[in-house]
Amino acid sequence: MIDFWLAAGLLLLIALSFLLIPVLRGRRAQREEDRTALNVALYQERVAELQVQQDEGVLNAAQLDTGRAEAARELLADTEGVEKPRESRLGKPLPLIAAILVPVLGVALYLHFGASDKVELTREFSQPPVSIEDMTHRLERAAAAQPDSAEGLYFLGRAYMAQDRSADAAKVFERTVALAGRQPELLGQWAQAQYFADNKQWSPKIQALTDEALKLDPKEVTSLGLLGIAAFEGQRYQEAIDYWNRLLAQLPPEDGSRAALQGGIDRAAEKLKESGGTVAQAPKAVLKVRVDLSADVKAKSQPGDSVFIFARAVSGPPAPLAAKRVTVADLPVTVELGDADAMMPQLKLSNFPEVQLVARISRAGLPTAGEWIGRSQPLASTTTALQQLTIDSPDK
Repeated sequence: MIDFWLAAGLLLLIALSFLLIPVLRGRRAQREEDRTALNVALYQERVAELQVQQDEGVLNAAQLDTGRAEAARELLADTEGVEKPRESRLGKPLPLIAAILVPVLGVALYLHFGASDKVELTREFSQPPVSIEDMTHRLERAAAAQPDSAEGLYFLGRAYMAQDRSADAAKVFERTVALAGRQPELLGQWAQAQYFADNKQWSPKIQALTDEALKLDPKEVTSLGLLGIAAFEGQRYQEAIDYWNRLLAQLPPEDGSRAALQGGIDRAAEKLKESGGTVAQAPKAVLKVRVDLSADVKAKSQPGDSVFIFARAVSGPPAPLAAKRVTVADLPVTVELGDADAMMPQLKLSNFPEVQLVARISRAGLPTAGEWIGRSQPLASTTTALQQLTIDSPDK
């Protein structure tokens, strides 16, 4: 803050200079006025001496006129260049009073209406926090300085959750929703904080929050995870498996939480079997697709070129969910894509409600880049009708 106050002091000095310059000019004008009065007095004294000398007969009339003229020239020479005093309606004391009041009022008004706390917060946030407590303290101060900032409140709520202060987090997320609107992610965070604040007791309020969040976004991850936790705690293991499988389908393959989530699904399945139940298997998805070439591509392709046929999620990870490889010589060909063709066990076709079929010709044998491609419109992963797919476009 020292550099800030130095800059403010410099600006005040500049402002004071504009107020004090008229005062200094007034003093200079006063000195010029006093000198002029002295010159006039000397002139009058000289003229009086000349008159006495003329009365005594020392000077004649011509010499008297010459002496008066000489005295007048000296007076003019002494007063030449003296500016006419400027008249001010403000008076001399007013600039001095203003010079005192300006810095006093400026500091007082800044301390009352200014943002010194925000300046200090900006300086603090430029340095990395030393602990989670330090970060939480900064976020609390930021929320106090900017109570209408939904973003600041959101991060404060997340910090409270990291410190197991779920009751405080629930209040903050409620304020965030009031400011930013009933967004699915915020509703999910609020429901989660409220659940832990209530000692993991499910309530109509939490149910309403999760229902609203999933109605707005069926893939809202916090609500899906929370519903899975609540179902597991309530020994409703099949519900927990279903919710967590839906959540698993939304996570990218490289997400580190996938392993922990899969572990939760496995534990729920074990608990279900121990209680005498059986795990309901998700219906297996199998898509049938017939792939062919357009006449133009058929003329340009070569029999040995690789053809990759795969399905990928419309909304989800970009990696293929199921894939098969043939050659141009095999076309036209009909293939089936299902869970058995999954590229990764955790990314199955049946885990995603909507997919797109793609066929790509790659002379270099690369599934990610090629010369020509064909794409289908989005379709449900449970579709049973045979799909027609034509490779007819350059792969850009």
